[in-house]
Amino acid sequence: MAVNRVPVLKRCRSLGLEPSYLGYDKKSNRRNLKAGKKVSEYGLQLREKQKAKFIYGVLEKPFRNYYEKADRMKGTTGENLMVMLESRLDNVVFRMGFARTRREARQIVDHKHILVNGKTVNIPSYLTKAGDVIEVKEKAKSLQRYKDIVEVTGGRLVPEWMDVDIENFKGTIKNLPTREMIDVPVDEMLIVELYSK
Repeated sequence: MAVNRVPVLKRCRSLGLEPSYLGYDKKSNRRNLKAGKKVSEYGLQLREKQKAKFIYGVLEKPFRNYYEKADRMKGTTGENLMVMLESRLDNVVFRMGFARTRREARQIVDHKHILVNGKTVNIPSYLTKAGDVIEVKEKAKSLQRYKDIVEVTGGRLVPEWMDVDIENFKGTIKNLPTREMIDVPVDEMLIVELYSK
């Protein structure tokens, strides 16, 4: 399995991203030295794609598959792509506050700690639907890890498209998000332009 081992802060710097979008509260003291360079149109499109891939932790081939699936769906391709990325199980676990970072959310799903509608799902890329109930397994709820996570994520804002009971580690997806509800700094139109060449 391919694993992204790039240092998070270094990658955030190169993409001009705030680490907080990934769940990290660290700040980088170094400045990006390439700031004065003029970026081509292709460079801008590529950066947006890399930003989206990095934020959601998706590699190139699955990302391309998401794009092709979004292109076949009704509506705007870019919006469909962002909604699909946002409804991935690892992202939903992160948004509900059951993990400090998206990478940790992916690990929690991998370790079979998450139930979707009462069934164990260990596929981070599983696409959730409206009405799905996501919860942490009863056995895992008592682990110290989850007590630590709640301390960190307790004050985090939960998106309006989900209901979360953080005390019982249970949440429901009320409906799939619209683009306005997704607070990720990615211009999806540039990604569509890049892929439609």
